[in-house]
Amino acid sequence: MLADKDRIFTNVYGFQSWDLKAARVRGDWDNTKDLMARGQDAIIDLIKASGLRGRGGAGFPTGMKWSFMPKEPKPDRPSFLVINADESEPGSCKDREIMRHDPHKLIEGALIAGYAMRARAAYIYIRGEYIREAEVLFAAVAEAYDAGLIGKNASGSGYDFDVFVHRGAGAYICGEETAMLESLEGKKGQPRLKPPFPAGAGLYGMPTTVNNVESIAVAPTILRRGAEWFASFGAEGNRGTKLFQISGHVNKPCVVEEAMSIPFRELIEKHCGGIRGGWDNLLAVIPGGSSVPLVPAAQIMDCAMDFDGLKAVGSGLGTAAVIVMDKSTDIVRAISRISYFYKHESCGQCTPCREGTGWMWRVMERLRTGDADVSEIDTLQQVTKQIEGHTICALGDAAAWPIQGLIRHFRPELERRIKERGGDLAPMMEAAE
Repeated sequence: MLADKDRIFTNVYGFQSWDLKAARVRGDWDNTKDLMARGQDAIIDLIKASGLRGRGGAGFPTGMKWSFMPKEPKPDRPSFLVINADESEPGSCKDREIMRHDPHKLIEGALIAGYAMRARAAYIYIRGEYIREAEVLFAAVAEAYDAGLIGKNASGSGYDFDVFVHRGAGAYICGEETAMLESLEGKKGQPRLKPPFPAGAGLYGMPTTVNNVESIAVAPTILRRGAEWFASFGAEGNRGTKLFQISGHVNKPCVVEEAMSIPFRELIEKHCGGIRGGWDNLLAVIPGGSSVPLVPAAQIMDCAMDFDGLKAVGSGLGTAAVIVMDKSTDIVRAISRISYFYKHESCGQCTPCREGTGWMWRVMERLRTGDADVSEIDTLQQVTKQIEGHTICALGDAAAWPIQGLIRHFRPELERRIKERGGDLAPMMEAAE
């Protein structure tokens, strides 16, 4: 279990103020100039050595991502850092806690990351529904400007760096990095074809890196405490601490910072007071937000909560939004509801996603009521495979995976509903004859 002295986010519950004075007491903005004096390449090397992987879902090595940026930006081609604060994955609620309770960690992280990547400015793209969080973020950025921490000669480092906060309009698709860039430019939020990748041609056609809020916010602490300290938590390839967001049928839902690779059972027992109704009542868990496949109780119990551990059970860590479902859950209805979400949020650019998400939801609804044929289960599985991997962005995959997980683990439940529905209709058909 992670010791309190090793927690990066010490105000995740907002017991203290978010403002600059309180943030400095917690250690933020402490000799930021000295951290930057280590040099741009040295900072990137340190982040690489820490083993930090992106905290937004894909888990790409953060230091490597930073190193893709041009080493000598031209005056007419400035580089940008875009921070993805459009936390729209159902079940995810970690970035909002950082922004409303510890915003200066994010702003200082933006300066350090931006400096390391030789970026001219950072754009924080915040979810439209996050109204109070946006208010805090605007105020915290203003505080940082007034104190000379960002802007001209940021923190006395001799480096000029601006931070802009941009509010989205509540589209799930804008959480995809290239759709976010389109939205920032004032266009319709639709993903771009890649290549070119953002590092080559991103915001306004300039070199750009898009990172998650948590990935950027942990950077200053890693620099202060050292790469070895951060890498001392978690298994090989899954280093560091992580904010887990646990919701659903646990006794105490919460957002908690824990070491990567903590076993699922330990995470729930220590921080959530166990499963509602006891461990025998656990049905399944969606371990990383609604876009990853569910894992049945027997497989998740002792699973390591990291990228590799969850991949081994056919799911993923995603944003570490852990949705716990006990045996009172109508599992088919739950997955059908998720299917409706993806149908609603598809941007409509790619035919497999535009047409397929609605088709999958309609079939899921018929499976929910049992008003289908058993053969349609296999047809649905085939359709998910035709959508998965055939779209510009990963929304098609995100719509397909929950259904694939349901069929893989709960096929008998689907067949039972169809059989019972057929059983109800049989006497009526005989009477009609």
